[in-house]
Amino acid sequence: MQVWPGQAYPLGATYDGAGTNFAVFSEAAHRIELCLLHEDGSETAVELRETDAFVRHAYLHGVMPGQRYGFRVHGPYAPERGHRCNSAKLLLDPYARAISGQVDWGEAVYGYRFGRPDSRNDMDSAPHTMASVVVNPYFDWGDDRPPRTDYHRTVIYEAHVKGLTMLHPALPDELRGTYAGLAHPAIIGHLTELGVTAIELMPVHQFVTDHRLSDAGLTNYWGYNTIGYFAPHNAYASWGDRGQQVLEFKSAVRALHQAGVEVILDVVYNHTAEGNHLGPTLSFRGLDNASYYRLADDPRHYTDTTGTGNSLLMRSPHVLQLIMDSLRYWVTEMHVDGFRFDLAATLARQFHEVDRLSSFFDLVQQDPVVSQVKLIAEPWDVGEGGYQVGNFPPLWTEWNGKFRDTVRDLWRGQPRTLAEFASRLTGSSDLYQDDGRRPIASINFATCHDGFTLNDLVSYNEKHNEANAEGNRDGENHNRSWNCGVEGDTDDPAILDLRERQMRNFIATLMLSQGVPMLSHGDEFARTQRGNNNAYCQDNEISWVHWPEPGTEGEEGSLLAFTRTMVWLRRDHPVFRRRRFFHGRPVQGTYDELSDIAWFTPEGEEMTQRDWQAAHARALSVFLNGNAISEPGPRGERIRDDSFLLMFNAGAEDTDFTIPVNHGKQWQLVVDTALTEGVTPGQGDKVAAGDRLTLIGRSMAVLRRPA
Repeated sequence: MQVWPGQAYPLGATYDGAGTNFAVFSEAAHRIELCLLHEDGSETAVELRETDAFVRHAYLHGVMPGQRYGFRVHGPYAPERGHRCNSAKLLLDPYARAISGQVDWGEAVYGYRFGRPDSRNDMDSAPHTMASVVVNPYFDWGDDRPPRTDYHRTVIYEAHVKGLTMLHPALPDELRGTYAGLAHPAIIGHLTELGVTAIELMPVHQFVTDHRLSDAGLTNYWGYNTIGYFAPHNAYASWGDRGQQVLEFKSAVRALHQAGVEVILDVVYNHTAEGNHLGPTLSFRGLDNASYYRLADDPRHYTDTTGTGNSLLMRSPHVLQLIMDSLRYWVTEMHVDGFRFDLAATLARQFHEVDRLSSFFDLVQQDPVVSQVKLIAEPWDVGEGGYQVGNFPPLWTEWNGKFRDTVRDLWRGQPRTLAEFASRLTGSSDLYQDDGRRPIASINFATCHDGFTLNDLVSYNEKHNEANAEGNRDGENHNRSWNCGVEGDTDDPAILDLRERQMRNFIATLMLSQGVPMLSHGDEFARTQRGNNNAYCQDNEISWVHWPEPGTEGEEGSLLAFTRTMVWLRRDHPVFRRRRFFHGRPVQGTYDELSDIAWFTPEGEEMTQRDWQAAHARALSVFLNGNAISEPGPRGERIRDDSFLLMFNAGAEDTDFTIPVNHGKQWQLVVDTALTEGVTPGQGDKVAAGDRLTLIGRSMAVLRRPA
């Protein structure tokens, strides 16, 4: 085997058709060996003798795709100084494009002996850990083009690769739970018929199930435990883990793009799977612990703002390079369309406080690749001052936790919610307008992977996480849920009817709010997790999506049919997806002298300050003027749409609504969540200004006035 000097860039293993260039960073190492792994368990060690700016590198002629490898780092093992190098540990390449195998959690993968955390463990970890894999970067993308769906036209569908595909009746067994299953026509057909424009995948970066869960017979199902930021998770591949996972993921992206569906990745750049000081040595810790992790005042320990044991060191140029290289790789090589950043407040912690002007945001802002895709922040972490909804830079959108909380409070009947609900319904201008952002900055959701499903939100007052083996202590205690009178399953028809109506209320509110709506997979047909609000470790039927029986998916009266109709109502009418905030007054240059938005009491009178603050008030209506949309269309044309009157009765009692005068003579009922089918397209009752319309308790209605 010929060993040439090679290049320090790019980092990782780069195959060029004749051989592979290897490059790895470590400022702490005295010496690094590249270990080529063989099928019989033996390995060939090649010292990386060339060093440039702490990057050690070599080119090995004849090393082909599929070759497994790892690194052994010779350097200081001095936890009291923040160093944990140990050549007995085979380490993953932080830039590995594919990873093979799993961790078996023997004592050898730890840097210390069990029961003696201050000791040094020189057991060889190679037989017990994962291996990096050389991959062939070539893939025939054909005429693949990113859909580039405008934010204001976007409808996001949050999904888990395995959970979405595991139980679908149309998928063959070998495709269940895989990237190939995600690309199956049955899955893609469901997405396009539903009307979603983007699928947001829960973590697909290579992750591991931690030792504690493994011992309990559970797994890290959600995947927020990353160890490889360039490698698609190998367990989601249908046919091997020696690079096949890369090809299969690319094929899924290509198929989704052909259907006009964008692919957004949920990414976890805030921490790694190596945990706290008692965690395993798998990669970063053994390469250069002090360069990759935020260490505490006592360097033996880690500063943790993620609740997972460690946090990446966001002021390290090598960590920032790793993240930016990873993001660019997934856009340019894997063709993804955006990212949702888990616990994004941690990424803003250059030092201790959250800093919206941190280096990470500067790098993203100026990057010609990453700055052009969808960037979504989960705007909180568990550190001090970590709740940062509304405080991210203008380029970013955010999961709007305040939308979730307020909409839940409204429909469970909490007092004094109308004023804040009005802000959330209209795009949360109080959070996003001051820094120049627009309604699209708000990613609206009522449910997501973390917490109750939509069905469980209206069926449980308390969490039921006993299956997680943590004594029901895990998960959120304050869910803002309401079980409609009975905890869990019931055969009471009145309660079942109320729950179905409440689910329609949530779906309709979500789809008719300004901003970007996000559905959680399976909510469109009332998926349940049996009250488990933290199913992160449930890789089983608790978490998997149970699909409707074939032939019943779109039957009249189903929640799925209602959801489809609401998504398409939104897509057909730009008044529900404005690019700019409402003015609250007539807008010069539009088609109408009326205000672009107006709020009314059930009596048809405009809301006063006293009405907004009334503790007993649970009902109001809002006029959305389709003739007063101020922003132009894509070719500069004026936009004209139908006008709508949205009526909300979140109280328990039936309420009479008077149709406001001077805002339209004739209206047609197009949505009534009190009806079993929920919608009456083209067939609804006609009402006139001044007429009274009765809404039963906890229901909403939508009236349309043609342009």
